[in-house]
Amino acid sequence: MLIGKRMLVTGAGAGMGREIAVEAARQGAAFVGVADIDAAAAEETAAAVREEGAAARAIAVDLADAARIPGMVEAAASAAGGLDTLVNNAGVLDGAVAPGATFLTLPEDAWDRVYAINVKAVWVATKAAAPHLLASGRGPSIVNTASVAGMTGYPSAAYPSSKGAVVQLTRSTAIELAPGVRCNAFCPGSIETPMSRAHLAAAADPEAQLRAMTGTHLIPRFGKAGEVAKVACFLASDDASFLTGAILPVDGGTTAWRGVRSE
Repeated sequence: MLIGKRMLVTGAGAGMGREIAVEAARQGAAFVGVADIDAAAAEETAAAVREEGAAARAIAVDLADAARIPGMVEAAASAAGGLDTLVNNAGVLDGAVAPGATFLTLPEDAWDRVYAINVKAVWVATKAAAPHLLASGRGPSIVNTASVAGMTGYPSAAYPSSKGAVVQLTRSTAIELAPGVRCNAFCPGSIETPMSRAHLAAAADPEAQLRAMTGTHLIPRFGKAGEVAKVACFLASDDASFLTGAILPVDGGTTAWRGVRSE
């Protein structure tokens, strides 16, 4: 449970981020800062959070602009009177795994944007939030959204390597901020979200792409954003008080066999 926690969730306008924000409110969070590039979507999530009984503030921010990230953190901390939990959930594909976007053809600007949001923004937000978390006194923690793509071999250079960087950044952060602040990451497999649906729609053969996305799951379906949200909220909660530096797959069993069994 997250009773009384003051939280900031990035990428919370839709998908996993929205589910994490709303689930946190259901679990008793006192405040959820809802950060997203889409101001209207952030407001919708904030309204859903309030319906579950928590205070909320929508914060419109483009995390690709690193200079704006400290202001995002300060807006949440000021509204809540402090900060106990940071969930670095925002992430993009930005054509990095689009059909035809191979290692050799991926545009440099696509690489840069993926790394700006998926990696640099995580570091900058964590750096900005750390003083608030260290002063919290309420079991402070950081939860990072990585990916199964950052744990095993995947084609396309930018997205998988960016999520691998999040895995290592999680461990480094756990070491640097111990014992005052815990830091963990979860690694989703293929989860049904607006981003995954857009990826499917852009595929030359959506049915084949769907099989590729879910075929590595031992549980043969898309994961649900609500399922992932419960894992994220567990990592943020005091129930995980002896857990830090952990990398937790939420992948339907993909990492149990990927690279060992082939179809």
